[in-house]
Amino acid sequence: MNVRKFLATTVVLTVIGGAAAGCSGETNNNAAGDNKDAGAVKQEVTLNYRTEPGALDVSKTTQIAGFTVLNAVGEGLYRMNKDNKAEPALAKDMPKVSADGKTYTITLRDGVTYSDGTPVKAQDFVYSFQRSVDPATKALYSFMVAWVKGGADVQKAKTPEEVEAKKKEMGVKAIDDKTLEITLERPIPFFTEQLSFLTFFPQRQDVVEKFGNKNGADAESVIGAGPFKLEKWAHEQQLVLVKNDKYWDKDNVKLEKVTLNIVKEESTGLNLFQTGASDLQVISADNIGLWEGKPEYVLQPELSSWYIKLNEKNVPAFANKKVRQALGMAIDNKAYIETVMGKGPVPATGFVPNGTSDGNGNEFRKSAGDLMPKFDPEKAKALLKEGLAELGLQSLPNFTIQVDDHNTGPKSVEFIVAQWKQNLSVDVTAQPLPHKLRVDNENNHKYQASVSGWGADYNDPMTFLDMWITGGEFNDVDWSNPEYDKLITAAQNELDKAKRAQYMVDAEKILLQEMPILPNYFRALSWVKSTKIDGMLFPPYGVEFELKWASVK
Repeated sequence: MNVRKFLATTVVLTVIGGAAAGCSGETNNNAAGDNKDAGAVKQEVTLNYRTEPGALDVSKTTQIAGFTVLNAVGEGLYRMNKDNKAEPALAKDMPKVSADGKTYTITLRDGVTYSDGTPVKAQDFVYSFQRSVDPATKALYSFMVAWVKGGADVQKAKTPEEVEAKKKEMGVKAIDDKTLEITLERPIPFFTEQLSFLTFFPQRQDVVEKFGNKNGADAESVIGAGPFKLEKWAHEQQLVLVKNDKYWDKDNVKLEKVTLNIVKEESTGLNLFQTGASDLQVISADNIGLWEGKPEYVLQPELSSWYIKLNEKNVPAFANKKVRQALGMAIDNKAYIETVMGKGPVPATGFVPNGTSDGNGNEFRKSAGDLMPKFDPEKAKALLKEGLAELGLQSLPNFTIQVDDHNTGPKSVEFIVAQWKQNLSVDVTAQPLPHKLRVDNENNHKYQASVSGWGADYNDPMTFLDMWITGGEFNDVDWSNPEYDKLITAAQNELDKAKRAQYMVDAEKILLQEMPILPNYFRALSWVKSTKIDGMLFPPYGVEFELKWASVK
């Protein structure tokens, strides 16, 4: 997700990466699926893909759909395996880490190349990191690369000359073509895992400069060093991946072709799945009961939080805490899940989702407890009345709430708008939009309210909590709280794991008291997948699916 993974705004989004399934065009019962000789089966799958992934640019991608495709066509020094542990990928072995935990020395494998045969060099990582923190790139994930020593200085540079000078001082060095040295500002215990995230993938300077602003916009400009190549990209229609015969681990990649067909409607996608025209489809409340308990049914827990954003600058009334609290307490999240999503998601008890480590050997949610204000229409009415009085208003002005226009998006916003009307007598206009436009509006702070979600980029509360610091790249609600900022900064610099965990608990308490965002649920996805597919991974964070080890039986 930000990896961070900006998840598509509704449950729908996840569908996107969806997962693979059986042979393209084959029915679920055809003879090929029963053939025990893998060589007799076409290693091809067709997936229903929910939305355009946006530009497949390592520095600029912010959507989980883009993360997922880039993870298939690209690769970093490490790759997350089926146990969600980092294992060597383009790197020859695990990093050598200095005693102070700040310097990582990593050696590349012999003979690793991009899909066009060009060798991968340590300098490609140096260029990638420097490009991401260069303010001219406008990379929203630059904050993550700024963990590298001197990265923040590049971000703050005012002139092109100063930027280039500060880049040379960054703590990322190519000792030679195969040896990379990375020095961090401070120890980060999960940094090896983070090096598997796409923001830390290598980039070719010649490719980026050749395509300029169009880098990653079409198949010809997407050149990676991963298991697959992007052979075709018919925008809003289809993406086709084929096996990369230059990949260092090609012998362990079984799939020869992956077709991602963009299918926005769940009913259409499910029909395609049932007729064998596709092999995987995400399903929601209306269909879970029909599939639960069958071998095709897959439940995928996620480290993701779904919520409503309230932009304080575009709707001045949202700057009042009581107004925000009222809007949050007027939504019955349990009924929301039952009505819209069905099995899997659970009501939010905070912002950081269940299953997230606290970095100190415990689960954060258990340490922090249930911080979410309870559904209470009467108290919500009283809070709204008090808040409006403080603002000198008789009623809350009408505002617009945007949402993804596919899958459960329209149904989600319909439920939310109805709750606010019923419990607060507040009129709100629903605005379903294409996923890319909804995300662009958020990134550019051009919305009033938005149904959104965030998936973990790494298993630590900070991937959720540092979003809301004053002026942060993803703080598009424009909320600011000095005490919150102080706690997050303290946690970022604290070496004592227990103290660090407590700082983050205290920060989340402020977030849930102030309610600049209204948490709704922690997501888990339900899928139907062809039983002919082996080795398909559905990670709880980072990407929607992993195809490297998938095959058709």
